[in-house]
Amino acid sequence: MISSLLRAAILSSVAAALAVSAHAQTPKIDFPAASPVSKIEQRVGVTDVEIVYARPSAKGRKVFGELVPFGEVWRTGANNATSITFSTPVKFGGTDVPAGKYALFTIPAAGEWTVILSKVTEQWGSYQYDKKDDQARAIVKPIALTDAVETFEIGIGDLRDTSATLVLTWEKTRVPVKIEVDVKSVLVPQIEAAMAGSGKKPYLSAAMFYYEHDLDLKQALTWMDAGLAEQPEAFWMTYRKGLILAKMGDKKGAIAAAEASLALAQKAEGGIKAEYVRLNEALIAKLK
Repeated sequence: MISSLLRAAILSSVAAALAVSAHAQTPKIDFPAASPVSKIEQRVGVTDVEIVYARPSAKGRKVFGELVPFGEVWRTGANNATSITFSTPVKFGGTDVPAGKYALFTIPAAGEWTVILSKVTEQWGSYQYDKKDDQARAIVKPIALTDAVETFEIGIGDLRDTSATLVLTWEKTRVPVKIEVDVKSVLVPQIEAAMAGSGKKPYLSAAMFYYEHDLDLKQALTWMDAGLAEQPEAFWMTYRKGLILAKMGDKKGAIAAAEASLALAQKAEGGIKAEYVRLNEALIAKLK
């Protein structure tokens, strides 16, 4: 005979096992996030920018001045404070900022916004924000939009080798902040080392980098000529030689290069022919 105590212990164990089994079989429900997380990765020049933020939607609410009060620090999104990471030093709204990861806060106002980079990351909301932790502040004018934007959006536009614009957009407000990067100090030593080496040299890319960044145009021309010595039929290079000569003020030489490129392009096949015929004709017309 099983004692009453033993029977009670067995029944208790069975009940516990059934409860664990029932719990283990309960399916996990993946509810949709009210403010889904988004990640942006963008290269600006040779700088990698990464932004991670949650995207709230208006859902019929008045956003700025009510849902997001004026004059108060905002996490610039939802849930965790928005983070922004720079792989190299940058200028943020004109202020020098070291490479690294920052929390992005804002103080919205009707006439101007304060956009803040804080050295303290991994914060929930803006509850722990402290001005003493600021790395940089930018004061910018908001731009009024005609059409309302339902879901908060952060973007990076106006891409150049040396700059871009961080853009915050929600409701009928767009807030731009300029980001500037230094490509010359990074690439010029690399270009010089490559040209001094014994391997294959990036003549075209190096020449055009110097051309586009207002560096030594005589050196750019020398590299372009060296590239053309290796590829004399490369009309796309001859066209760019014309651009360099034009920037140097040698109109006659630039026209001659464009005409030579045009003649070679007219013998080519495919879409590249039409492209370089058009480019060369436009350059010649501009110079004459």
